[in-house]
Amino acid sequence: MTYSEYTALFETILTSDNPPAPYDNPDYLNYTKLNESRQRRWDKKGELSDQTIQLLSNIENVQHWIIISEPWCGDAAHNVPFLIKMAEINPKITYDIQLRDTEPFLIEDYLTNGGKAIPKLIARDEYGNDLFVWGPRPANAQELFLSLKEKNADFEQQKIALQEWYNENKGSDVQKELISLVVKHST
Repeated sequence: MTYSEYTALFETILTSDNPPAPYDNPDYLNYTKLNESRQRRWDKKGELSDQTIQLLSNIENVQHWIIISEPWCGDAAHNVPFLIKMAEINPKITYDIQLRDTEPFLIEDYLTNGGKAIPKLIARDEYGNDLFVWGPRPANAQELFLSLKEKNADFEQQKIALQEWYNENKGSDVQKELISLVVKHST
């Protein structure tokens, strides 16, 4: 699906009288509402660095990015808008958003430590070969997450700490990591 279809999905879920599972669970519905707001904020205020724009503009090889996501995912709300902004810099980069919990269940081939962590970006060449895989979050955010889990922080503490990290980072790390991968695999 396109990014506009993905953002429209939020609205469909949030305005439905009987949202489908898992959105029939009030927690998931609330996550989706928060994530719509976060994603909209990054759509409006998230900026790509000059270096990101320049390096992506210079990519000469065709790439197709598959972004695996879900509206309930907090990390996706902070990262997907930047992935889309980066993909849209260069017409040689196309993208498609696939839902983690809907067929064809591509996530099964791209697990993180045995789990279905998202968002996940799979970059492929023009022949459909994987160039690289990124996700579910920037390395520094992942380090924070693992540290909190090691300290037995509850879900609410983890959620708040990651939210603060993303707000302070403003998409900088996701850009640096993606640029490094894109440049490495475009020569």
